[in-house]
Amino acid sequence: MKLLVLGGSVFLGRHTVAAALARGWEVTTFNRGVTSADVPGVRVVRGDRTEPRDLARLAEQGPWDAVVDVCGFVPRYVGAAVRALSAQAGSYVFISSVSAFPGWPAEAVDEDSPRFACSPDAGPEDGDYGTLKSGCERAVERDFPGRVLIINPGLIIGPHENVGRVPYWLRRAARGGDMLAPGPRDRPLQLVDARDIAAFTLDSLERERTGRYITSGVRGNCTWGELVDTCVELTGSLARPVWVDDDFLLGHEVAVWSGLPLWMPDRPEFAAVWAPDSSRALAAGMSCRPVVESLRDTWAWLSGDDVPEVLPRYRGGLPDNGMEPQRERDVIAAWFDR
Repeated sequence: MKLLVLGGSVFLGRHTVAAALARGWEVTTFNRGVTSADVPGVRVVRGDRTEPRDLARLAEQGPWDAVVDVCGFVPRYVGAAVRALSAQAGSYVFISSVSAFPGWPAEAVDEDSPRFACSPDAGPEDGDYGTLKSGCERAVERDFPGRVLIINPGLIIGPHENVGRVPYWLRRAARGGDMLAPGPRDRPLQLVDARDIAAFTLDSLERERTGRYITSGVRGNCTWGELVDTCVELTGSLARPVWVDDDFLLGHEVAVWSGLPLWMPDRPEFAAVWAPDSSRALAAGMSCRPVVESLRDTWAWLSGDDVPEVLPRYRGGLPDNGMEPQRERDVIAAWFDR
């Protein structure tokens, strides 16, 4: 199979490229070449998807059997790429997000849940991340004449993660000492490895699947206690988790989701954050590895010589994940003094 990946040098895109190459596919990547080096073995076309001339030049390099778009965030630009490539591929896969559903994280969502209302021609100023992802989906559905597949991942983990969530916990555990952790320990999570999403996406292309699949993994496949304990064990540190409750963290203005990465308090507006329904993808054959394997492989990657302290971002505007050491010490001290 001849595959074009828009992006393809970081995290999910990188794993998609590597998995396709491992299957013997011919892979072309299209990106600016500024975030990370491409996977060895790909055919590289440099360009910016916001530039019509670059898209026209890319289209001249086709045809391909399929396009996988892993870096579409603005409907206007996604639509332009779709139209430029519409005669050059038989399938178009768009990697979206569970954030495209307004019900999430308050409600459990599935593939039939309502999406944000967003024009397929919307610009970067016309909504937030989830709203614009919904508009991107509509641009693909409207403008691509062949087979369309929409993938809505949940919280993605694994080697090459460039968002800094699991890397924060591993690097924090490695520092040792008293380590702030959001209790209770038995609160369940739902995490999915980027490599498993990549494999399912390529399997779906081989089987000519269309439609939409939520790929958020298995509900309750890890707890907070298992996540933190595994990070401590893998790093060989002497970190001592200090489990602090939601009310205390909120009272001390710890930022939800980013102050302690992955943490959302037990509140109605976050009630289903770890409950997107992946049953359709799982029934179609999506396989999800144990979370401990993902954590182990992520630590092995982070322990390598070529990983920067500040990970490359896959889009702008993200808050920093995690706490400064002094801020963490202050919160822990207040907890012990309460």
